[in-house]
Parts: sequence; structure tokens; C-alpha cells
Amino acid sequence: MAEALRGQRLDALYASDLCRAAETAEAIARATGLAVRYDPRLREIHQGEWQGLLVTEIERRYPDLFRRWQQVPLRVTLPGGESIAQMRERVLAAVEDIARQHPGQRVAVVAHKLPIAVVKYHYQSIPLERIWELIPPNAGWEVVAVG
Repeated sequence: MAEALRGQRLDALYASDLCRAAETAEAIARATGLAVRYDPRLREIHQGEWQGLLVTEIERRYPDLFRRWQQVPLRVTLPGGESIAQMRERVLAAVEDIARQHPGQRVAVVAHKLPIAVVKYHYQSIPLERIWELIPPNAGWEVVAVG
């Protein structure tokens, strides 16, 4: 991703402070010469009791809740964690703050799958019920117009 973005005009670089996003952002920073600004509001959904478990473990320990999470994720709050609505609220607040700080500029934001999906839903007017379809591939990038 860093090589793909090397030739792009970017004015600022923000990232989640979680390890994978931070490492990706650091590689982009080296390729572009930008400093990374970390914002914990860009973190992945807090998975509570599911944090650190393999999908197979979650399916085994929480079969009914996992099935609901796959089928109707907007109606599920992860045990001890967040709902998609809660995560959406914090991520969109971060993106709006970033946009206000950089009017008319091109900003790279390095985040995680669900946060990226809610940004796409919000700014591309896609129904949030299609959240699973909006999940990007690892190390993928795309342009989303904000504002």
C-alpha cells in the first residue's frame, strides 16, 4: 500500500493507534514523508469478550450471538464491547474532526475493516445493513470524498 500511495498527493496522514494500522501508517509515512497522527477513535470495533478469540472459538462459545452478528449485526452489541452504532459514532466523529482540520486537502486515514465500512456507508450513501459487503480487503485503499 505504501508503494501505491507514494505517487499520490497527500497532505496529512492519520491512523488508528492499534498495531496493524500503526505499522501500515508508518510504512506510508516513510514512502510519503508525512508524519503519522494517531487517533484512537479510528480503532476497530471493541469486541469485548470476543477480543483475541479465533472465529471458531467465538462460534463455539457464543453460537446464537455469533449467528445474529453475521445475520443482523446492527442489532447486536458484542458482550462487554461495542455495537456497530457506538463504533460508527466515534469513527465518524474522528473523520469529521480530521476533515475540519484539513479543508480541501487529501488526507490518508489508516483504519480497520468495520471503521472503513462505516465511513463508506456514511459518505457514499450506502445502507448500513449492507455492512458486510463494505468490508475492504487487507491493505486495500480507496478514495472517499468527505464533506
